[in-house]
Amino acid sequence: MMMEVLESRTHKQTTAEKVLEVEGLDVDIRTPKGTVRVVGNVSFTAYKGQTLALLGESGCGKSVTAKAIAGLLDPVASVAGGSVELEGADLNAMSPRQRREVAGPGLGIVFQDALTALNPVYTVGTQLGEAFRIHRGMNKKQALVEAVELMRRVGIPEPELRVFAYPHQFSGGMRQRILIAMAVALSPRLLIADEPTTALDVTVQAQIMQLLRRLREEEDMAVVLITHDLAVVAEEADDVCIMYAGNVVERGPVATVFSAPTHPYTKGLLESVPTHAQRGDDLSSIPGSPPELQLIPAGCVYQDRCPIAAQVCREKRPELRPSGENQFSACHFSETLSAGAAPKRAAEPVASPQSAPTPQGENA
Repeated sequence: MMMEVLESRTHKQTTAEKVLEVEGLDVDIRTPKGTVRVVGNVSFTAYKGQTLALLGESGCGKSVTAKAIAGLLDPVASVAGGSVELEGADLNAMSPRQRREVAGPGLGIVFQDALTALNPVYTVGTQLGEAFRIHRGMNKKQALVEAVELMRRVGIPEPELRVFAYPHQFSGGMRQRILIAMAVALSPRLLIADEPTTALDVTVQAQIMQLLRRLREEEDMAVVLITHDLAVVAEEADDVCIMYAGNVVERGPVATVFSAPTHPYTKGLLESVPTHAQRGDDLSSIPGSPPELQLIPAGCVYQDRCPIAAQVCREKRPELRPSGENQFSACHFSETLSAGAAPKRAAEPVASPQSAPTPQGENA
C-alpha cells in the first residue's frame, strides 16, 4: 500500500520558496554526568506549500530538533551551534521578546499530547482567542468571534456552544483539532506538527492528517511533520529527513528515498514494514537498539546495528553527502547501496567501541 501511494505521486520541484532552513544544528543537554550532545549537525530545508517529514525511532532527536526550532527547549537544554532561519531571519539570534513576536504569525506548533498542551482551567474559546488579543489587539468579544470561526474551520460541531467548554469536555480527536486551530490561528508561514496523531484511533488519525493537508494547501505554508509512521510519510510528505541517534543519516524526496534508500538504516526501516506478510511468517526487524547518547562511539552512529559495517565505519564518521538526485546519505557505502548491491562485512569482526564516547567537540 505504501509503495502504491509513492508510485502515484510526483515530487514537487524545489524551486518553491524556502521558508525554514536549518544548518548544522547542535543541541546539548546538561546532565549530572556531564553535557550530552543529543542533536548533532542536523541540516534540512522546508519549502512553502510542502511537507518535510522528520522520521526515526523514538529518542532519535526529532522532537528536540522541533523544540530547538521553536525556541521551546527545556532549561537543561541549549542550542550549541548551527543556524535556524525562518524566511531569512536567524531565530537563534533573536531575543526572547522577538521570538514571542514570531510565534503565531511566523511559526505555529502542534504538540502530540493535546490534553497536557491545553490549559485545563480556561475554556477553549479563551485559549483560542489569546493569539488574536496578543498579536492583533482584539478585545475579548472580538477574539471570541474569531475562536468560533477557527473551531468551525477545523470541523468542531456546534462551535458557538462548545467555545465555552473546557478541554476535558472534548474527545482526544477534538482536542487535537483545537490544538491545530491554535497553531494556524494567525496563518503562520511554518507549521511544526509533532506526532499529531499519537494515541488516536486509525479513523481519527486519517481525519487529522486530512485536516493538516487541507490547511497547508489553503495557507500555502511549510509543514514539518514529526512521525515514526512510514505510511504517513509516504502519503503526506514531499521530502523526508531520516534521523538516528541525534544525527541525520539520509534525506531527500520521499519517493526517491523510499524506493531507492542509500543508507542501511533507511533500508532496514522500509524492510520492517510487513507489506506482504502472511500469518506465521517471521517479520523483519532491525536487531539491537539505538545507543545511549552519552556513549555514542567514534565513527558511524549506526555501526553497532548495521549489517554491512566495516573497519572504516568504526574509525571515521561519514558525512552527509550526495547519493542521488536531491538525495543525501551519511554512509561510507551509499554508492554501493544505490547500485543495488551490498558490501560484505569486514573479514574480521571488530570490537564495538561503545565504551569510548565521542568527545564533546564532535557530533553525537
